[in-house]
Amino acid sequence: MRRFTTVLTVLLGLFPISFGLQFLLDPHGAASGFGIDPWPTGTAAGYLAVKGIRDLVYGLIILVLFALGERRATGIMMALASLIAFTDAIVVLTHDGPVAMALGVHALTGVVVLVDAFLLLRTRANAATQATPVGVHS
Repeated sequence: MRRFTTVLTVLLGLFPISFGLQFLLDPHGAASGFGIDPWPTGTAAGYLAVKGIRDLVYGLIILVLFALGERRATGIMMALASLIAFTDAIVVLTHDGPVAMALGVHALTGVVVLVDAFLLLRTRANAATQATPVGVHS
């Protein structure tokens, strides 16, 4: 289970980095797959870069915390960051986007991030419990 959680965490760190780079390098192309149409143009299109930076930094935070061995901190951060995916789903729904996109992509991503957060927190707690023999107190 630890290996599965490690792979899932790394993927959940790499995906937002790739989305962020897409929003920075090809903002309108990336925006077409988000679920809201039409996207802003002109100076308002700067919001696409904001989304790109948000996703890029979010992915980097996951990977840096995880690389430092901070499984618990990574789990807490991911649990909190799942709100990003859930609010993205709400934004798509409240802006006449496709329900399938809102639920099948954004809300489902939020659920997967929460599951990974739970697994990270659970494996950390189990490792600490297994490291201390029963009946031995520090």
